[in-house]
Amino acid sequence: MLIKDPIRLKHRLGEIPTEPGCYMMLDGQERVIYVGKSVNLRSRIRSYFRSNSNLSPRINLMVRQINDIEFIVTDNEVEALTLESNLIKSNQPYFNVLLKDDKKYPYVCITWSEDYPRLFITRRRRSRRVKDRYYGPFVDVNQLRMSLNTIKSHFSLRQRKTPLYKDRPCLNYSIGKCPGVCQKLISSKDYHKTIEKVAMVFQGRVNELSDMLRKQMMSYSNNEEFEKAAKVRDQMKAIEYLSEEQKMISPDSTISRDVIAIKQNKKISTIQIFQIRSGKLVGRLGYIDSASKLEKDLLMQKVIESHYSFVDPIEIPQEICLDSGIPQNQLMSEWLTELRGRKVTLTVPKRSEKASLVELVKRNAQIELLRIEKGHERTELSLEDLTSLLELTKIPRRIECFDISHMQGSDPVASQVVFVDGIPAKHLYRKYKIRSSHVYAGHSDDYVSLSEVIRRRFRKWSRLKAEGANIEDFSRLKASSLNLNSLDDWPDIVVIDGGKGQLSSVMKTLKQMDLDNELFVCSLAKKKEELFLPGALKPVISEPEQLGMLLLRRVRDEAHRFAISFHRDQRSIRMKKSNLNQIPGIGPTKTRDLLAHFNSIEAIQLATSKELAKAPGIGAYAAEQIWKYFHG
Repeated sequence: MLIKDPIRLKHRLGEIPTEPGCYMMLDGQERVIYVGKSVNLRSRIRSYFRSNSNLSPRINLMVRQINDIEFIVTDNEVEALTLESNLIKSNQPYFNVLLKDDKKYPYVCITWSEDYPRLFITRRRRSRRVKDRYYGPFVDVNQLRMSLNTIKSHFSLRQRKTPLYKDRPCLNYSIGKCPGVCQKLISSKDYHKTIEKVAMVFQGRVNELSDMLRKQMMSYSNNEEFEKAAKVRDQMKAIEYLSEEQKMISPDSTISRDVIAIKQNKKISTIQIFQIRSGKLVGRLGYIDSASKLEKDLLMQKVIESHYSFVDPIEIPQEICLDSGIPQNQLMSEWLTELRGRKVTLTVPKRSEKASLVELVKRNAQIELLRIEKGHERTELSLEDLTSLLELTKIPRRIECFDISHMQGSDPVASQVVFVDGIPAKHLYRKYKIRSSHVYAGHSDDYVSLSEVIRRRFRKWSRLKAEGANIEDFSRLKASSLNLNSLDDWPDIVVIDGGKGQLSSVMKTLKQMDLDNELFVCSLAKKKEELFLPGALKPVISEPEQLGMLLLRRVRDEAHRFAISFHRDQRSIRMKKSNLNQIPGIGPTKTRDLLAHFNSIEAIQLATSKELAKAPGIGAYAAEQIWKYFHG
């Protein structure tokens, strides 16, 4: 947490600008826990960490959980106020109690993974299939239901999750509310086209449906059916509500554009992409480029090619505003037009509203560049200090750290985190499930677990050396260009989370693999933050706050966080599995009915077969099967 790391806190606060904008406080799980605004971001955020601040107990608790801070610069405080409100609606931070309810907000789910997608309201964003999409959240569920009813009254959609009859459609087909999905009277392709029109509403593209309702309202009004006209007017308001997602950028609701800006120095380039749909800011993407040394115009073209090659055509806007021109403007415009199916223009605005928006994106890119510059300078000093501390012959470029997590031996897992050039390379992280029979619920053994993980991590290298290869040749490969599928992932330093015992266990395993003289291994003990090297009786002499030690602690803490997160996921999966699912004939529905009737697995186990048969949906045969399962 930031409050426990004064040096990192001071460094992070120094990166924050003195301009107006919104800030987001993140916890250790990278969740947004608080959103605020200020006319002076740096002054406001600093106030949370002053020792003499009279913070309320609630805010004091929040400050203790802050692990990182993000911010978005705006032009003025009024704009920040609007953005703050919409960020709170989108992220639902725990500590923003004044601007959100204590309930879960509803979403609309479209099951694109199915041949005939369903459309329904849910308050839980479950881990569904990748193609399924969620739209929301929405604050007023009554308005949301009204909006869905409006959509279903104008589009012939699937009305039921399962068919009512096996051999014929239900009444919904006869009255035109359903196209006969249950009997496949409409092709999956044609039905998807209908759903795509519905999805436009939740993407902010409400003009088509609004025009339809407006014509209907005028028709009712001309026929003096004023009550029906008023009802349609209310439906139009509900449809308009669906597009209220994010900060308003332009009063023109027809505007859909991306704004791209780049800021560079001699070593690095930062790219910011603001996504505006129907006049509203719906997303912000950030990229960093340090590998290529392209001029700004060529880099801008590369960004456009890379970004829009991997998005759905519907996500490409009608207009893309750039802060600088590109060499092949016409060619790129034609390519994007072909992808989208409609005209796309690339412009470099020089005046009016668009130019102001580009300047705003450029300022955010500049702030990100300054933050990264300071971070790079500090990282280089940390690596140089670590080289001196460990008496290495070269600056370490790839550092790996391993940690074990379990709960009294249950659900044992391990983590491997990788830092390249002092920066977390999260795409190279690995998770391990401990397979050893010596580790089980009620009996833990970190030494055995670490030995297993190290053996699995370096077995290909051990096999390579046994075949006569020279490990030094591979260790000279540039560590910044990594590929786990090849043999260029040799670490300069291996860090073990633990003390001398854990280090000795790892070294014993590496000796068996004939790699003990090839790898540089150290361990970092949590209790006194002591650094141990193989064979040394005493820890390495160091200062607690020197940069090299701070870097190692950051690597160790990241491994610890990653291991705990994986362990919690595994434990949650195990706890969700009910014994009832293992009984033949008892599926999810009957399991839910049993738990609702008896309240616990223990009560079901103690019940007689007659008592079980009284539960809803459980007959005599199923009751007998349940009783036999528990009693043999």
